[in-house]
Amino acid sequence: MTRKMLQFIRLDQQQPDKRAATDRAQDFGEIYKPMAEDRAGDQASRCEQCGIPFCQIHCPVANNIPDWLMLVAGGRMEEAYAASSATNTFPEICGRICPQDRLCEGNCVLEQSSHGAVTIGAVEKHITETAFANGWVKPPKPRHELAQSVGIIGGGPGGLAAADMLRRFGYQVTVYDRHDRMGGLLIYGIPGFKLDKSVVERRTQLLADGGVTLTSGVEIGRDVTFAQLRAKHDAILIATGVYKARALGVPGDTQTGVHDALDYLITSNRVSLGDKVAAYDDGTLNAAGKDVVVIGGGDTAMDCVRTAIRQGAKSVKCLYRRDRANMPGSQREVAHAEEEGVQFEWMAAPEAIEGAGKATGVKAVRMHLGVADSSGRQTPVAIDGSGFTIPADLVIKALGFDPEDQQALFGEPALDVTRWGTVKVDSRTAMTSVDGVFAAGDIVRGASLVVWAIRDGRDAAASMDVYLKAKAAAQAAE
Repeated sequence: MTRKMLQFIRLDQQQPDKRAATDRAQDFGEIYKPMAEDRAGDQASRCEQCGIPFCQIHCPVANNIPDWLMLVAGGRMEEAYAASSATNTFPEICGRICPQDRLCEGNCVLEQSSHGAVTIGAVEKHITETAFANGWVKPPKPRHELAQSVGIIGGGPGGLAAADMLRRFGYQVTVYDRHDRMGGLLIYGIPGFKLDKSVVERRTQLLADGGVTLTSGVEIGRDVTFAQLRAKHDAILIATGVYKARALGVPGDTQTGVHDALDYLITSNRVSLGDKVAAYDDGTLNAAGKDVVVIGGGDTAMDCVRTAIRQGAKSVKCLYRRDRANMPGSQREVAHAEEEGVQFEWMAAPEAIEGAGKATGVKAVRMHLGVADSSGRQTPVAIDGSGFTIPADLVIKALGFDPEDQQALFGEPALDVTRWGTVKVDSRTAMTSVDGVFAAGDIVRGASLVVWAIRDGRDAAASMDVYLKAKAAAQAAE
């Protein structure tokens, strides 16, 4: 069915149907139902086809959004998938987990004019799921095989995006990851209610089918040295992400019952994948029957509070030092959490974790927003005499992540890092201070979004292709 565009004048915004909060809080299944074909076409037809596509401008991978919306409206789904996948290695993943309300949809002209944004993320997911159902998604097969090989350290979104592109160029690609499954945060950090693990496994299987060697359970610096890896491959990409949890830094934060967000999420995801995890079975990282307090206001904090609800927590509260409008996480995720029973303590910051060796509560203080700092955000200031205590058996720290010590991990002192600990690269080429070694994703830019890691991985792959071609030409000339 072919539809005319600019149908926002007669069609209201409609998101995909969502499972009832009482039902979805009982399991880790995705909360959104598949979008019906007719609804996807209708919603795509609402696009204004703007002369300046702000949705595309604010998309980290520069998706050709107006183009594939028009193709969906016209029923040309295979062409829509071709356009969508031309700029994004994992559109079915971004359609599910990108904070569209802060990126493409938040900058849609219809959203700014109060008509309600085009449901870009839902349509993107629909396009790729239709492509998978019809067999249009193929493994990354090159036209010509090349002898040169690339080693990629890190099997998360940045590393896998680079692997896909490099394999299409014809290189022999091996991805190394210290976990026992590929996917990084996609498989272990993001809960199933946002991203079903079969979606990630389907994509990694495609990479394997295309000839990418996926080597799990290998930690560089422990199982193989960085020097050995460099000797084995013609180029290396570091795409390890950032996993070091930021400290809470208040009295009592090291006692039993206080845990890092990633430890908690990894445990929950492993259990969902069918693994036996002692820390879950013995109750250490299991919220069942507990009063849970999550400290932080980003998307990781939202993942933690919503996971705790599904594990059967007695109560779940999120403590954040700024107000709702100033939180870094997706407003859509906050709304989901509230629907599922999470309570938010806005404008409150922790002062101490109470307990005698085991956490019993979080002592907090009310805040107000003072003058703006150098970033333009108002600085939270404590209100004298406003202290209060929240009961807590389980306290989860979701304050963000910093890089691990890459020089020490890899035993490579020549690898330059910034004062923040991220790997220093040439901004034009993504090459580090070590010849033939590149870096991409969070290990370069700091903790960020999956879609930015995909963009960085693709850009690094293009730079590596230039480097490897020049290297091959130089060797042939000798």
